[in-house]
Amino acid sequence: MTDWLDAHGGVKGNVAEGFEPVARAFVDNFAERNETGASVCVYVNGLPVVDLWGGTANHKTNEPWRQESATVVFSTTKGAAAICVAMLAQQGKLDYDAPVATYWPEFATQGKEHITVGQLMSHQAGLAYVDPPLPLEEILKVTPVVEALADQAPLWEPGTKHGYHALTFGWLAGELVRRVDGRTIGRYFAEEVAGPLGLDFWIGLPEDQEWRVARLRGAPRPTGEALDLMRKIAGRGTMGARALQMDGAFAPVDGVDPFKTRSVRASEVPAANGVTNAASVARMYAATIGEVDGVRLLDSATVDTIGAERVFGPDESLVLPTRFGYGFMLHCDELVLTQDGAFGHYGSGGSLGFADPSTGMAFGYVMNQMGGGIASDPRAVALLQAAHSCLEN
Repeated sequence: MTDWLDAHGGVKGNVAEGFEPVARAFVDNFAERNETGASVCVYVNGLPVVDLWGGTANHKTNEPWRQESATVVFSTTKGAAAICVAMLAQQGKLDYDAPVATYWPEFATQGKEHITVGQLMSHQAGLAYVDPPLPLEEILKVTPVVEALADQAPLWEPGTKHGYHALTFGWLAGELVRRVDGRTIGRYFAEEVAGPLGLDFWIGLPEDQEWRVARLRGAPRPTGEALDLMRKIAGRGTMGARALQMDGAFAPVDGVDPFKTRSVRASEVPAANGVTNAASVARMYAATIGEVDGVRLLDSATVDTIGAERVFGPDESLVLPTRFGYGFMLHCDELVLTQDGAFGHYGSGGSLGFADPSTGMAFGYVMNQMGGGIASDPRAVALLQAAHSCLEN
């Protein structure tokens, strides 16, 4: 299979017998779906069965995508943050049914005293952006945005609606971790998840790892129905636009996406600035549903808790119906994760990580060519459908 991969666009890696359809879908992404550089990895029952990478890490210089290459995965980072919270809940250090203010007393202002950890983790808290807005340099210090969220009134009555907390989710979850454990979420993740599993995955990228980062390539301009949908989701003044860009703080400056900058990658933006590769995403999720080289992150009871549906329906930020557990996207028509029971998270532009307890499959896909949607990118969907079909045969 390796010889076949080398002959098809320089794609490299390993594929177990029976999982060749995933390799073919990966190659097809380059030929048919505008892929630039990417990696994909699949684990089944704690063992890797697909680990592939290919294309270019920098379309300006034609630098090849290597096994060590990584990229910003945007909201796929939320899955890592949610795992950290779940581990603390599993240890009895926090309770999803308890008020957030139990652990973070300053949060109990402006009608937020009864918001539960579970509501916070399922996008029901009504804190989808900070009002009044903060400039990017203040946001990247983390403390100012955390204090602003604690002082802020909810945008809707908590628990009555849900709306995607595109960026604020990470700082809210991160402050919970810090209050309960004492470490920032980036450090907690590094020491309790990435370290034991040997992951190349960072929330707050060390400067000595910058060499890994693949250059992001902007999404094609949407047209027709796709353009109409993006206007509804992220048009000027919409809740989606305010949530996704923190009122313009994360908007491009002179054509440069802030996520391409060292300052953003160095900060802890636990909803969006994770830097990683597919092998690490899949390995992380594999360790939530089983043992990976002696490491298991979550027990079965915790998996059942985090993967249970908490909200399903129209999303105040994303407009379309969304379905969430405690910090994780759940399978539905708009958020394709193979089947009901799977849990994970998409990232803006197309990246994806998830686990499916019923099949034992864990999946990771990252890329540097941004797609035009919020979730269910055609490249990711082609790969996960191919992987799922292999399990059925």
